[in-house]
Amino acid sequence: MAGVSGRLLRYAPPARAVDWSVLVCVSVATASGLYSFTVGSPAGLGWLPVWIHRVVGLVLLVLLVFKIARVHRRLTDPERWQRSTALSAVTGVVAAATLATGIVWGVVGLVWVAVWPLLAVHVGLGLSLVPLTLLHMWTRFRLPRRRDVTGRRTALKYFGLLAAGGIAARLGDGLTRVSGAPGADRRFTGSKPTGGSGNGSFPVTMWVADDPDPIRADEYDLSVTGLVADPRSYGYDDLVGDGPATSEEALLDCTSGWYTVEEWGGVRVGALLSAVGASEAATHVRFVSVTGYRWSLPIAEARGALLATHVGGETLTHGHGAPARLVAPGRRGFQWVKWVERIEVRDRGDPAQWVVTLVSGFE
Repeated sequence: MAGVSGRLLRYAPPARAVDWSVLVCVSVATASGLYSFTVGSPAGLGWLPVWIHRVVGLVLLVLLVFKIARVHRRLTDPERWQRSTALSAVTGVVAAATLATGIVWGVVGLVWVAVWPLLAVHVGLGLSLVPLTLLHMWTRFRLPRRRDVTGRRTALKYFGLLAAGGIAARLGDGLTRVSGAPGADRRFTGSKPTGGSGNGSFPVTMWVADDPDPIRADEYDLSVTGLVADPRSYGYDDLVGDGPATSEEALLDCTSGWYTVEEWGGVRVGALLSAVGASEAATHVRFVSVTGYRWSLPIAEARGALLATHVGGETLTHGHGAPARLVAPGRRGFQWVKWVERIEVRDRGDPAQWVVTLVSGFE
């Protein structure tokens, strides 16, 4: 083992540089992973945060190998244990589990661990890794020295790490496609297709603690208010009439790690805004759920969105947002508000909606 460790460490940056690089990678991977949840289209640079997340994760894997090669004797010899050894071991296990769940998710199809998709387990482990890494660094706090981060050899080693991470990610994609593994048909976000059509073709997911009682169609009331000339309320029959007024094929990409392409039927939000006389001063439209959950869209985008009452030719079920849910093509699933009861026309965005996504359903 000592010989293998010695050979590995020949290719490693200086010890302190490795330690701080682990912290940087954990931070970048967490930030890019969370930001990638908001990206629904690869257009422009939409693919970039997802790609950064994958490459940095692979670089972190190599750094952890370097780290373990350096400290394995302290971990396996009880006489060398310190107060911080247990924390170091837990941090290492969580880091390994985070990387393993991410790699497995990228290769295989939809996998569930109890009631959670594997991607949710990966996210939970990744978020817990941040404070663990900070605590670990605090117990062994050592600032990098100038010689740890300068020099041509160190620069080449870091360049090699990044290049290897990018090449490994590309090779992984190629091998997955060639082998026909279940992950070959994933989107750029990593989400896998569910297949089929209609309510039964995709999972019922709730955001945070959102779990309202079913809403009877004859008791449903939708209000359209705000910067409008003629505020109105609509019942379910007003929206549906003899059937959905319009339909559109749109892709729903859930941050649980799956996606589905469905034919959604309902009422174009632009038609509702025209009916109430939305003000020219309006810039945003906010969609509010019966749970208090909400999301806003720029008014131009909102006009093209759909307030859906049907999916795949079937009436929406409660779990999928009945009586009516927002369908916002190009947005991730958590922005497709379910059980919409209010549409508010506004002259500003709603930054507080990010807080609501964390506490919705708990009150």
